[in-house]
Amino acid sequence: MIQQLLARKAKKLVLGSQSPRRKAFLESLHLTFSTRSSSVEESYPPDLVAEEIAIYLAELKFEALEPTLQEDELLITSDTVVWNNNTSLEKAANKDEAIRMLKALSNNKHQVITALCIGDSNKRWTSYEVTEVHFRALKEEEIEYYVDHYKPFDKAGAYGIQEWIGLVGITHITGNYPSVVGLPTALLYQGLIEFLED
Repeated sequence: MIQQLLARKAKKLVLGSQSPRRKAFLESLHLTFSTRSSSVEESYPPDLVAEEIAIYLAELKFEALEPTLQEDELLITSDTVVWNNNTSLEKAANKDEAIRMLKALSNNKHQVITALCIGDSNKRWTSYEVTEVHFRALKEEEIEYYVDHYKPFDKAGAYGIQEWIGLVGITHITGNYPSVVGLPTALLYQGLIEFLED
């Protein structure tokens, strides 16, 4: 469906990310794409909250790559925010910070918000999805084991739902699993259709 629309519009898909998880999702959707990335400093105005942060950063990534787009290219960028107790949990800088974050998520529920930006050199489509994630009470040795073995310093909130800590610690989610991993695939599919049929 998407591939036919891309062919009809003579568009080539570009994923603005080197994330292996996002690439795997696009491959699972049977999409042909190339990847591109830029070194964007992921900072945002301090008055932004929750989905505003995710949208701002997804659009920031888009704007960084927009000048590289050819007329026939369609760019996808995204950003994921872990929102816990009215605070955005960024990527942990070190082991101690990762442990602190996971202790804050333990025996608690939080929101994972992923924003998507789809566009070309003429127009842009932006949306987001919110998923609620519930962790059971984690033991300190479980948290330390996970951080030592998986080194989750490239992930918002210092965890990956698809990794060991997610398998043993997450009791349930309300929302979309791929969105927690980093790419809301159903939203992306609908967004591409809306964008290409417009």
